Amino acid sequence: METIEIRPLPHPLEAAVIMPGSKSHTQRALILAAIAAGKSILHNPLVSEDTSYLISALKSLGTDISSRAGGLYIAGAGGCLADPGKEIYLGNNGTAMRMLTGLVAIGPGTFTLTGGERLRERPLEPLLEALRNLGVDARGRDREGYPPVLIRTLGLRGGTVILRDIESSQYISSLLISAPYAAGDTLIELAGRIPSLPYVNMTVAAMKEFGVEVQTATPCRYSVKGNQCYRGISCRIEGDVSSASYFFLAAALCQGKIRVENVNPQSLQGDIGFLSLLEDAGCFVNRKGNGVELTGRPLPGGDLVFDLKDMPDMVPTLAVLSALRPGRTVIANVAHLRLKESDRLAAVATELRKTGIQVEERQDSLVITGGQPQVAEIETYNDHRIAMSFAILGLAVPGMIIKNPACVDKSFPGFWKELDKLYRK
Repeated sequence: METIEIRPLPHPLEAAVIMPGSKSHTQRALILAAIAAGKSILHNPLVSEDTSYLISALKSLGTDISSRAGGLYIAGAGGCLADPGKEIYLGNNGTAMRMLTGLVAIGPGTFTLTGGERLRERPLEPLLEALRNLGVDARGRDREGYPPVLIRTLGLRGGTVILRDIESSQYISSLLISAPYAAGDTLIELAGRIPSLPYVNMTVAAMKEFGVEVQTATPCRYSVKGNQCYRGISCRIEGDVSSASYFFLAAALCQGKIRVENVNPQSLQGDIGFLSLLEDAGCFVNRKGNGVELTGRPLPGGDLVFDLKDMPDMVPTLAVLSALRPGRTVIANVAHLRLKESDRLAAVATELRKTGIQVEERQDSLVITGGQPQVAEIETYNDHRIAMSFAILGLAVPGMIIKNPACVDKSFPGFWKELDKLYRK
């Protein structure tokens, strides 16, 4: 297996990097444009492994998508999906699996969605049950509640669904995106534990941009009128905050300064909250224009507790920071992280222990006692966020080796190029 050794920085960190388009925004905009009436242009979209799988899937459903002059041009299908006549393969793209499960329910037809081995281990039953309540035959083809997903539909009828104690907010986004094409109105009510709710707000904002309003009388109640259609638009995809977090981490670990361009400081992306956590850890953050400048300072000691329910993708990043912070860090309320591209709680705990850091792995949290990490060869579990987080650790710990570095292509193909900029004076 290919590996890469990370060199520590030979000089104080002072650099500028540019972030690609947001994966979350790109995928939502692609789906909305694909079923809209009229043409759309997406400027600054993310081109990655995940978005490539999604584009291929949307093409198979009858949407014309082409790349020109750094943008994506989409001729919307106006809510009329084609029968692809074959399985739709989505690789390890969990977002696409969830959102297309709701999308194809618009129908009419029979659709099968599948993916790689890890994707087939990620549950979908709450979403499938909700679709059944809306008049669709939706089920796991080989195993109840898991991909491959088989959807037989004559269309959504609308109605009321209740989602309780779910492991992914993408179930909500999936239902919201398809709801305007239902024959009647749709009401979605939430109860119990709901992770990553900021990403539902992002979905609601994207739907509004494409011409459909979601009524939110309370934070846990969403209403969408049926018999609507999105309209094609021209929009710019903002930069990816999750990708930016690794470079914020670099400044924090190296106590240097970094300017991250193409990041909206007022972004609806939930991971923008990571900046506040870094401020709690002693960093100075300057939010200005279309970018963020972060200056690292000595990390404070003592016990700190962070609730990352709304930004679970930041757990590996914060865990690496915690490994070097002189104190005990609790990263809490993240049981849903076990259902990501890897079991990220187990993966992070295992790899940090390789470096000599004390980690207690609980069912829904990690307890990390900071120290002086030692060199190790890091298994990435084909998980882009494990690879990028531990690569940044290598800036402060000489000799760190990252296995399967190409796994970053899932969300950030240009990661290694941007990382190289940190070495330049």
